[in-house]
Amino acid sequence: MLAAENDALPKAKVGGIGDVLRDVPPALVELDCRVTVIIPGYGHLAEQPGAELLATFPVNFAGSDRQVGLYELPTRPGYAPNVQVRHWVLEHPLFSLCGPGTVYCDDPPDRPFARDATKFALFCAAAAELLVQGRCEMPEVIHLHDWHTAFFLLLRRCRPQYWSLQSVRCVFTIHNLSLQGVRPLDDDPASLARWFPDLRYPHALVADPRWPHCINPIATAIRLADAVHTVSPTYAREILYPSAVESRGYYGGEGLERDLAQAQAQNRLYGILNGCNYADAHPVDLDWPGLTQLLNRQILAWAGHSAQLASSHFVALNQLNRWLTRRPDTVMTSIGRLTSQKVRLLVQSCSDGRPALEHLLDGLGEQGLFILLGSGDTDYQQFFTEMAGRHDNLLFLCGYSDTVSQALYSVGDLFLMPSSFEPCGISQMLAMRAGQPCLVRDVGGLHDTVSHGVNGFVFSGDSLIEQAENLVITLHEALKLRRNHPERWQEIADNAAAARFPWADSAQAYIMQLYRVPR
Repeated sequence: MLAAENDALPKAKVGGIGDVLRDVPPALVELDCRVTVIIPGYGHLAEQPGAELLATFPVNFAGSDRQVGLYELPTRPGYAPNVQVRHWVLEHPLFSLCGPGTVYCDDPPDRPFARDATKFALFCAAAAELLVQGRCEMPEVIHLHDWHTAFFLLLRRCRPQYWSLQSVRCVFTIHNLSLQGVRPLDDDPASLARWFPDLRYPHALVADPRWPHCINPIATAIRLADAVHTVSPTYAREILYPSAVESRGYYGGEGLERDLAQAQAQNRLYGILNGCNYADAHPVDLDWPGLTQLLNRQILAWAGHSAQLASSHFVALNQLNRWLTRRPDTVMTSIGRLTSQKVRLLVQSCSDGRPALEHLLDGLGEQGLFILLGSGDTDYQQFFTEMAGRHDNLLFLCGYSDTVSQALYSVGDLFLMPSSFEPCGISQMLAMRAGQPCLVRDVGGLHDTVSHGVNGFVFSGDSLIEQAENLVITLHEALKLRRNHPERWQEIADNAAAARFPWADSAQAYIMQLYRVPR
């Protein structure tokens, strides 16, 4: 497996890809596979205790040979050890272009993905070179994750020294179709022609459907992979249709729907739901005073990282002080990055001009509390800070903490996840695992995991306003059920806790559908 992240290693995770690369390999090993996971070293992983240099080898990149190191690493503390999963990193100075330990760079809007695409292009070339030089056993399957690994498929097809890799089955997983890694074909330091000046390829094989002078790595991978995989069955169907975001709030193929439809017509497109770990689940046993003390410590820790007190932390401390001595009758929680995907519907104005979030807070009332944990887009951070300053029943925690997350999963009564699109989602599974019903939009992996009135609550809508208003209506219905029919609510909570989405099932589907390797 080639990927940009791997949470089995220390400080090698940013998002959901890291979770998958942590959890899928052990599940495959249980089914008698041998798995090696390879990611870039980002200038710090090769320095971790126990890292062992296996080889140094040349890779032709950007017109010259670059010396790349191959290291094997032990897993991080707390990761379930399994000696049959090998964790490798490839190291070169280009992999730490934005500083040691930085997985993704923050490039300016006029040069999106410039540094990331450069380092991942080298990473893919190094992985291909590793295989053709015989530095490791040739695998039966090469599983590539997201746009960061897509250049591997192009080199496999169009660079003669890598043609032998065409005999190995290559699977490409789409984790996030909205990030496609588009870069110019030429006339830029971070372009395909600069990375691989000797590469000869059909233009139609790499061209972005909207910007034909650019390479679209995900489009290229969809066209070249032996199997294309999305991380839920419903998302695999949704992306076959064009996006209509402003008119309908619908996120589909993001410009790649024709390529995806062709993959489906060729029986190469598969939707397999991601899983969740249950054996390692440890519910957090916290009463309300314990939770408020934990949150207070965390907010102070965040505040201490800066010479000036951020307004979000100041407001949060004051809000928390109001709830120290009384537990809300309903605690609604939400955890996630503050991006358009995750929180746009909360900001969306309803027909009366007020944002949906304000209506949700009205529905919770003075005795309810909405705790939102997350950070991200500065405009969203400011919006939630301002709303928390005006509403006593909103506690906005601007940051992230695993400890706080686990506490909120365990203590909350209702988990809110109104994603505009969701390839799979893990937060709803973790909340359900802790016995917390979820209120979600009927999209992607949320559709495949949450059933309305059975183990949670689901809303939909044919426009942004309709979706926002249906979100509010569904919350009111859920709160009414909880207050008037506690036995029925408990049944839904019990169903949420009993729901299972094991990685063993996903791994079995990988082998049977994606890998097609006889066992």
